[in-house]
Amino acid sequence: MPNIVEIAVSNDNFKTLVAAVQAAGLVEALQSPGPFTVFAPVDAAFAALPPGTVQTLVQNPPQLARILKFHVVAGKFTQADLAKLSKVESLEGSPIPIFQGKGSANDCSHAFEVKNATVIAADIEADNGIIHVIDRVILMG
Repeated sequence: MPNIVEIAVSNDNFKTLVAAVQAAGLVEALQSPGPFTVFAPVDAAFAALPPGTVQTLVQNPPQLARILKFHVVAGKFTQADLAKLSKVESLEGSPIPIFQGKGSANDCSHAFEVKNATVIAADIEADNGIIHVIDRVILMG
């Protein structure tokens, strides 16, 4: 089974995310055994940031790494696991609030949100964790 980085590299919706992970020097960390839960923004999420934001972050690897680590949680949390939680702790150190969509906690077909982003694809299994695709870049604070 591919790891988190291999899945991201093979998906055309994660070109900006892959470039950001490379620029921040986080490739090896995300290839390690983990497990990790990654909230992965699609390219359109990065494109929705104010003009110049991505370029500025790529030129500031420590800040970029901090933002990317806010999208990663130690441990493997499926959508069903997250339905039982109100927040998870990011690798960056800040909590990520979890909001449930409509439906019961046992109904995994309903959408859920992390901070201000909607999960548009959940439970993508990787060798070293799980990926939940989100429609926005989430920021601390």
